Amino acid sequence: MRRLERQDYLNWLIKWKDQQIIKVVTGVRRCGKSTLFAMYQDYLRAQGVAPEQIIAINFENLDFEELTDYKALYRYVKERLLPDQMNYIFLDEVQHVADYQKAVDSLFLLENCDLYLTGSNGYFLSGKLATLLTGRYVELSMMPLSFREFCTGLEENSLSLNEKFERYLRVGSFPYVLRYGYGEQEAREYMYSIYNTILLHDIVRRLKVADVNMLEAITRFVMHNIGNRTSPSTIANAMTSQGRKIDPKTVDRYLRGLTDSLLFYEARRYNIKGKKLLASMSKYYLCDVALRSLLVRSRDSDIGHTLENVVYLELKRRYPEVYAGQYGADGEVDFVAVQDGLPVYYQVAQTTLDEQVLARELAPLRQIRDNYPKYLLTLDEAFGEMNYDGIEKKNVLKWMLGEAPV
Repeated sequence: MRRLERQDYLNWLIKWKDQQIIKVVTGVRRCGKSTLFAMYQDYLRAQGVAPEQIIAINFENLDFEELTDYKALYRYVKERLLPDQMNYIFLDEVQHVADYQKAVDSLFLLENCDLYLTGSNGYFLSGKLATLLTGRYVELSMMPLSFREFCTGLEENSLSLNEKFERYLRVGSFPYVLRYGYGEQEAREYMYSIYNTILLHDIVRRLKVADVNMLEAITRFVMHNIGNRTSPSTIANAMTSQGRKIDPKTVDRYLRGLTDSLLFYEARRYNIKGKKLLASMSKYYLCDVALRSLLVRSRDSDIGHTLENVVYLELKRRYPEVYAGQYGADGEVDFVAVQDGLPVYYQVAQTTLDEQVLARELAPLRQIRDNYPKYLLTLDEAFGEMNYDGIEKKNVLKWMLGEAPV
């Protein structure tokens, strides 16, 4: 059984080692957070840290069920602290502990505690922890495997780049699929179990959803419409037209649940001219595009939306802010990625070998009169690397194999 090295994420933990700040790793279920902690603990031991200095608790393990009370957790950790040495404390899936933030806050106050937490939903971070520990934590948003990581972990080195990408789209990017060498059917069964767990445990239970069938219908609708501008009202109208009436406020609540669970990401619209975020008609993208083919019937012509989803996830790995671009009333740029307040523009297309398609895809980028970088990403191999008056066309697969710092 292989363990996939996630070096970028490991380097992030190493960078923050021994600093008086809480390290929080968030990410969708089964994206590799626990394995990352195991890798980092191996690193600590290799650096001379004694096993007794490491206190690791996974709250999805029944061995630690009695520690889901925050007072019991605090006592357990406090009794095991070595007084004159740094203690490395790992609390995995800590959201299972009621009022966990009270124990975390008390441990944080101790100078010889280096704290590391994980959680499998956005609510864990945006709610209690952010409120009570503001300014005292840093966050690593962990995702399933990038295409680069997937290719590195593949054992079939004889596959072409396009064949590797097709495999990536079919079996998905969850690490266990690659780690155990799952075939397509095994991968589908595994992903379906992840989907059910997220839906029932992270959304239905927390939001107290009474109509699970409606939640599933909305989830499939959003999956089907990845990359399309949508809103709670749009979805409510679509459900009503199918004979399933629902209030837009309820739809909005379900959408928040889907994004808080990290099953979906919301790409808000960004007004390029006005340099401000727009309040409505966001786009939504899945954390793993293979989940979409599992639950939604797709067409060959749908590859454009699938590719757009993959690029969005890659941009999320590379940039702290990623938005859907809006230029004027009708102009759309697929993505505006922002680093240190400076934008980079990305347009995504399956192919632009047809001159009319090329002109259509370049038009929104040409409207933007600033001098910030502009890219057109396609699957084209012939004429895959071109320059159109400063707009760089790149082969998207080669682009994804480039370095993507955390």
